[in-house]
Amino acid sequence: MPKIRLLPDLLISQIAAGEVVERPASALKELVENSLDAGSREIRVDLEEGGIKLIRVADDGQGIAPDDLGHALARHATSKIASLAELESVASLGFRGEALASIAAVARLGLTSRVREAEHAWRVAAQDGVVTAVEPAALGKGTVIEVRDLFFNTPARRKFLKTPATEYGHCEEALRRAALARPEVAFELRHNGKAVWRLPRQAAGARAVALRGEEFEAPARTLDEAAGDLRLSGLAGLPAYSRSGRDAQYLFVNGRFVRDKLLAHAVREAYRDILHYDRHPAYVLYFELPPELVDVNVHPAKTEVRFRQSQAVHQFVFHVLERALGRIAPSPSKGEGWGEGGSEAVDSVMAVPTLTPTPLPSRERGYVQQAMPLRAAETQAYYGMVAEALAEPAAEPPAAMPAMGYAIGQVGGIYILAENAKGLLVVDMHAAHERILYEGLKTALAENRLAGQPLLIPLVFQATALEMATATEHAEVLHRMGFEITAASPTHLAVRAVPAMLAKADAERLAREVLKDIREFGASQALTARRDEMLATLACHGAVRAHRRLSLPEMNALLRDMERTERADQCNHGRPTWFQLSLADLDRMFMRGK
Repeated sequence: MPKIRLLPDLLISQIAAGEVVERPASALKELVENSLDAGSREIRVDLEEGGIKLIRVADDGQGIAPDDLGHALARHATSKIASLAELESVASLGFRGEALASIAAVARLGLTSRVREAEHAWRVAAQDGVVTAVEPAALGKGTVIEVRDLFFNTPARRKFLKTPATEYGHCEEALRRAALARPEVAFELRHNGKAVWRLPRQAAGARAVALRGEEFEAPARTLDEAAGDLRLSGLAGLPAYSRSGRDAQYLFVNGRFVRDKLLAHAVREAYRDILHYDRHPAYVLYFELPPELVDVNVHPAKTEVRFRQSQAVHQFVFHVLERALGRIAPSPSKGEGWGEGGSEAVDSVMAVPTLTPTPLPSRERGYVQQAMPLRAAETQAYYGMVAEALAEPAAEPPAAMPAMGYAIGQVGGIYILAENAKGLLVVDMHAAHERILYEGLKTALAENRLAGQPLLIPLVFQATALEMATATEHAEVLHRMGFEITAASPTHLAVRAVPAMLAKADAERLAREVLKDIREFGASQALTARRDEMLATLACHGAVRAHRRLSLPEMNALLRDMERTERADQCNHGRPTWFQLSLADLDRMFMRGK
């Protein structure tokens, strides 16, 4: 008797379903993507028991013709691609023709659809691999797919499902991703007969706020930049909305939610200077590029992609995000009244770690900061002060008033109080000065070549073939970065020099990591994280300490430096350096007008 035999079609489909349908959320994702590919403008999802008992997806898309209904449930049947060339430039979310067949193999599935010009709808059903005949049905428009009793015929799979509440949570997250990806589509979610949320067709920003809350939008930077065929847009949350996990990270490539290592690295590098190491940023980002420049046929769940020009993509995403996060905003919430942040370096920042006094503005500039002696015990002085105020009405601050305003005092030797056009600013002087010094150190270092420190005894370690090839091919790049790594044998590398500022680091680990970074991301970012960690420490020790009394000119010098420094809203550890209290805020606190 032969040991190798053909498997039954149903078993083949059930095995294939294991790659596509892991839990109710997986099935829901595939069904919603089909609805989006059909051009739907409205999608309604009904779930029962977290999707275990029922998943129903109804849309107003173009529908499926009755002659195609039977084929829709067959394996590897699709209307989205017909050749390898179309696969290599696929723009639709689905393309393999596996989803409906896989779901039908492990659930009771019903499919009802009506094309726009048809007199009525048609229906087909499937169970245990058996597809019914197509028959007439009632439906106003679009398509309705019902998936009941998921894994009813594969008990080994069903027992691995979690509680209905847990499975519902995964389903809601899957639909949230789809809704964020396509804000121009209206979505409705119902669970166990109760409406959970309804989302109208809206702008991307409004959709992000609707699903993540206003507290996400407030401390976030809006970005929308393009370079050639590449475009990145969306909202990048500031450290004030950082999280302990990655639950608020949404990255879409051509409308497809992905978890891509290359893009994740670029985003992480952009946040490196403003976020504490154990915190995670929140963002909703949309990355667009020609379909032929990205391979989406990498993973069964289609959440991983491969870029044909990976280094260019990495650098574009990194630089756009870095610029957006580096912009100076007038307040950590909305950014009203601020200009774009400049990249001007702090003068002599390495040589003079103290604050440089700046003269107070003269009356000719339209704004003056002066002492106001309140001698309340002296009656004549009081009346004289009132008369002077009545004779010379206060003018509105001019448009030229600096964004950070002018200092009016210091609290506790820690905070600077300043008045600007909006109201009152409170500045953490140590955190602000730390950021100023750090950015200045980076700029000063970037203008000079990284010096190498020769090792007294070269460190030799066994290397992989890729490491050997990278060290040989990029010897000049390594040299510019302060490294000298040469072949000691066909299988070993010798580290003969490392950057002087990293001379005390683990040379082998450093060499392996820089070779890996050069191979995967190019040389430009290879040493940045390690270098910046050291500069951050230097800046922290050089910044003005708490409880040091500053003069008004010193305080104003700090405010001016903040206006010229990128990422001045946060210190090197991700803490805010200042916040704004508007006049309206102060009025509410003192119940003025009530």
